[in-house]
Amino acid sequence: MRSERDEQFHRFVSARRSGLVRTATLLTAGDGHLAEDLVQSALTKLYVAWPAYQRAENKDGYLRRTLVNALIDERRRWWRRREQSMADVPDLVAAETGTSPGELTDGLRVALKELPPRMRAALVFRYFYDLDVADTADALGCSEGTVKSQTARALDKLRVVLGQNPSPAHL
Repeated sequence: MRSERDEQFHRFVSARRSGLVRTATLLTAGDGHLAEDLVQSALTKLYVAWPAYQRAENKDGYLRRTLVNALIDERRRWWRRREQSMADVPDLVAAETGTSPGELTDGLRVALKELPPRMRAALVFRYFYDLDVADTADALGCSEGTVKSQTARALDKLRVVLGQNPSPAHL
């Protein structure tokens, strides 16, 4: 028999999990497996802190912050630093040529992987989710000035990698 807390959490996960996976996929520059791991980690932490989440004034901000913290924790793991990314498995069918607005192109995915996690998170929250500077700062746990500088530096790095002007329309 489930408690009321378990029922609330189950309804929350049922309603929000797909959006969390989509956000985590953007935060991981398209790495679906790592995105699933981040969501699982974030949901585990959220379950433990469920009463605090329920009392939070900005529940979406709390959730975004939990995902970013899970990403940063994951990147700090010693084995992750040694792990070498490999090209796509050659046996896979070629990717579709068209992309929907929420999908990443291969060039953008590669460029995002070049960015540190906090810069990537700043871009994802600012341009993919259209959060203002204050909400992004809240999600990242930093000042608004840091968001502005991280976003500017990230866009500069993307310009170098992509060889173009990655305006929000390109993101």
